[in-house]
Amino acid sequence: MLKILYFAGLRERLGVGCEELELPAGVSDVAGLLAFLSARGGQWAALATVRNLRYAVNQEMARPDSPLAAGDEVAFFPPVTGG
Repeated sequence: MLKILYFAGLRERLGVGCEELELPAGVSDVAGLLAFLSARGGQWAALATVRNLRYAVNQEMARPDSPLAAGDEVAFFPPVTGG
């Protein structure tokens, strides 16, 4: 199972803060997971259009080509600014 977390505006846009799902067949990295989630359509398609989307795998910043394995925690969050 993957634990997927959505933060900030993504949580509001998707209407969910987290979910668990089996690692989909053919998905081996963050980019593949993002494509899989976006393919759900509706509000999920917005994941593919978020500019500068950030990712973390097991609480470490990740890249689109970062590998995934069953049991990983993946977080998606938009960039935020502060002062």
